[in-house]
Amino acid sequence: MYQIYSVYVICTFAAMGGGLFGFDISSMSGVLATSAYTNYFHVNGGYRQGAITGAMAGGSFFGTLASSFIADRMSRKKAIQIAAIVWIIGSIFQTAANGIGLLVFGRVVAGIGAGIASAMVPVYQAEIAPKEIRGRVVSLQQFAITVGILVQYFIQYGSSFIDGGPKNPNQSTLAFRIPWGIQIFPATLLAVGMYFVPYSPRWLAGQDRWEEAIRVLANLHGNGDIAHPKVLAQYREIEEAMTFEREVGDSAFKALTQPRMMNRVVLTVCIQMWSQLCGMNVMMYYIVYMMQAAGVDNLLLTASIQYILNVALTLPAVLFIDTWGRRPSLLYGAMSMMVLLLIVAVLEGVYGVPNPRTDSTLDAISWLIMDNPPVSRAIVACSYLFVCTFAVTWGPTSWTYASEIFPTGIRAKAVSLATASNWAWNCALAFAVPTLFQKINWKMYIVFAVFNLCAFVQVWLTVRETKGKTLEEMEEVFESGRPAWRGVSSGSRLDRLQRDIAEGTVKVRLNGRRYAEL
Repeated sequence: MYQIYSVYVICTFAAMGGGLFGFDISSMSGVLATSAYTNYFHVNGGYRQGAITGAMAGGSFFGTLASSFIADRMSRKKAIQIAAIVWIIGSIFQTAANGIGLLVFGRVVAGIGAGIASAMVPVYQAEIAPKEIRGRVVSLQQFAITVGILVQYFIQYGSSFIDGGPKNPNQSTLAFRIPWGIQIFPATLLAVGMYFVPYSPRWLAGQDRWEEAIRVLANLHGNGDIAHPKVLAQYREIEEAMTFEREVGDSAFKALTQPRMMNRVVLTVCIQMWSQLCGMNVMMYYIVYMMQAAGVDNLLLTASIQYILNVALTLPAVLFIDTWGRRPSLLYGAMSMMVLLLIVAVLEGVYGVPNPRTDSTLDAISWLIMDNPPVSRAIVACSYLFVCTFAVTWGPTSWTYASEIFPTGIRAKAVSLATASNWAWNCALAFAVPTLFQKINWKMYIVFAVFNLCAFVQVWLTVRETKGKTLEEMEEVFESGRPAWRGVSSGSRLDRLQRDIAEGTVKVRLNGRRYAEL
């Protein structure tokens, strides 16, 4: 079968799994303001809407936990294919929903698929990519998420004009069925296309399929030449790491509980938690409610600009994350988002008033800005800046960091736990935020600002820089004994090994065959 071996093409294609996550995030935002949705399902904010929105995140939580078992047993590649198939089934149920029960069921099933994909796509990308561009190609996951958000939102925006627009009380259910049905097509493309990409060489090595592993490495990094110094250096590093893991002899779950690994597990779980508690969830799922509270008239158009900015500002992170590093991105992002949230809280707290309940379309919120265009524009500007900051910093970095700091034997399980944290908080916030808009209104932004402050402190104390290091060098990074804020040594062991192989001072053997002579 024909195989693709361009790292960029492979990782870009696999990132379509992240696109499913993006479709999930905006799968409700565009339909919330349509009469077709609110009249058909009889929802207008509150717990019922929170349950519908949170159902997909709940399914994703369980899909994420299951993902490592699928990926370790059947491969990362097949896990992504299974995720796409499950997503298709869930999308069919959503499109055919005749009530809240079937809609929630469909969102749970689709969520399971999104959860598997969101955990295993960055693992697959990290195991395929060379260290020089690992951050860039894993960041494609976040870029795909933002594209999925944007595409789904504009599909919903276009569909909202069916039957005269979103305010028509007799609007057809096609206004929400079309967007949910279209989700089937990218998942179908992903499921079929994954047949044409290779297995992860590190997964192959973990299955003792060493000849296949080195051939994949050769095709990925040596133009098919097994004797290429870079290929042999990577092979030797992987072999030594695998040998060490097997000599330790711990099961994957036991290894996760060892102190040196537990610290990393807790760190990545917290990073994924902060990526949700930073407030981005509010900006994506419930941007319509936020704009209503700000007194904005053209809700869908104003929100669409935010989604465009989210895509556009993710690109600099994709291009430069391997230049400016992971730690600075997280520190700058947390502090900036905290400041922007506090500005929004002050503006709404000072200039806002309780909802007089004279307009039924605003029943989902309890506090709003009335007849004050400058303040409304300032709030919209802060929301745009917030999204831009997240897109450049925490969005891509949170996925990259979790996928690269664990050994191969436990990587899938560790990343699944970290991603489960993301989905658990995603689910909790999806359920809680509509109620927060009604109960504490503008004070909600202060809560999220405090979360960003906590994130900043933890990143400063515990996050170590990983750019320029191979996956097999993470032991040195985390066991060096140096405080996180002191940085790590420059250079990579792989570069030195590659140079020694090229100069003939190091030999590497595969199945008794010598590829580099002393």
